[in-house]
Amino acid sequence: MLKMAVLLSGSGRTLDNFHERIQNGSLHAEVQVVISNVADALGLSKARNYGYPAFHGAGNEEINAILKDYAIDVIVLAGYLKLYQPPAALSQSVINIHPSLIPSFCGDGFYGSRVHKAVKKRGCLVSGCTVHFANEVYDEGPIIYQKSVDLDYDDSPDVIASKVFFAECEAFPEALNRVDARGIAFFWDRVKG
Repeated sequence: MLKMAVLLSGSGRTLDNFHERIQNGSLHAEVQVVISNVADALGLSKARNYGYPAFHGAGNEEINAILKDYAIDVIVLAGYLKLYQPPAALSQSVINIHPSLIPSFCGDGFYGSRVHKAVKKRGCLVSGCTVHFANEVYDEGPIIYQKSVDLDYDDSPDVIASKVFFAECEAFPEALNRVDARGIAFFWDRVKG
């Protein structure tokens, strides 16, 4: 069972999803700690209500100091809106989700509604999400799992966002279960050389 630290910046919708799936047994993980770079993030209140230790850490140094007190396998970026640098011992243990099918519409500057607007502008009929390990470059770590969604010609960026978020709610827990089953090294080793 994966022991997770969850980093977030906002409302905690992904944390809600994790909590619900942990409770119903479909996500084989435990949340050890929740940290936000935003002191008054709604996600911190939700974490406390769920019974998870919850802290504000403004940047990498503060976050990593908090993490020292917890035994964790992975650090999950659940709507965390900054480039995170983990401690060296966890450098290959950071997992992120991106709201497109990488390598499309990803990299520096592609996040949130910007992705969905770019998908709409290009006229795509398929989008989706990608769960991947994070490294020092935006959206370039090994892919764990991808889930696609069909788009209609007249879907607005908001409709695309809604469809993709629904897919994210399925894909993120599935990806974490795959990491639990196969181990972290499997995903890094499969993309070497």
